Amino acid sequence: MTAPRPHRLPPPLFTARSRAAWLVAAVLALVVASFLSLDLHLAAFLSGEALAGMGRFLGEFFPPDLSPAFVRKVAEGAWETLAMSALGTALAAVLGVALALPASRLHRGRGLARLFLNALRSVPELVWASMLLISAGLGPFAGTLALAIHTSGVLGRLFAEAIENAPPGPGAALRAQGAGTVRVFLYATLPLVLPQLMSYTLYRWENNIRAAAVLGVVGAGGLGQLLMFHMGLFQMDKTATVLAAMLVLVALVDAASFGLRRALTR
Repeated sequence: MTAPRPHRLPPPLFTARSRAAWLVAAVLALVVASFLSLDLHLAAFLSGEALAGMGRFLGEFFPPDLSPAFVRKVAEGAWETLAMSALGTALAAVLGVALALPASRLHRGRGLARLFLNALRSVPELVWASMLLISAGLGPFAGTLALAIHTSGVLGRLFAEAIENAPPGPGAALRAQGAGTVRVFLYATLPLVLPQLMSYTLYRWENNIRAAAVLGVVGAGGLGQLLMFHMGLFQMDKTATVLAAMLVLVALVDAASFGLRRALTR
């Protein structure tokens, strides 16, 4: 009959040798320092006067403007926003694949390619749209290009990592037969990573539908332009209708993207 094993106590939550503990302590210290350095007026924000003013402001949104003419105008803006996000994401996916190949570790010049991808995605869509308005003019064209440029930097980096993590066996077999880099990618690497690339693209489409709505701030068309116009005129009933259309559009795109991503992973 064997003797029972002695019970071992769980390790302490914080030890001097635990890197995770030191990391958590550093993050907590950073959070505390952030609160101390920011001029946060929490007492004024939660005061009765501030809450009453917020309640009056929210009351101006009701009832929303549901007149047929304005609903038709909002529907056209929603379609414009949806088209901007879909076309911008499609262009970004094509550019992302083209930029992912030189940015992967399979190529020697990946440092320069990754630097270019970093430059594309480090500039927000709103800034790209502001610069493109000079050449493309007001309207959805500048917004579509802004989404495509920024998203191509994001997808290019994600696609490059997917290509790097692809199993090397099929590609090595084709290279042994004398196939070039393009054929190896098309016939060996791409079929393996295509579901992952599609999943990344659909996820970015979800983000771009929100970004396309915001781009209207600088006159890039869609629901965002309607929102800024009517909010600037303090027409809160019309603003409420535009906000409701944004919520419905985002919910529909999220549901469609989620369903497509689940279908790809089966």
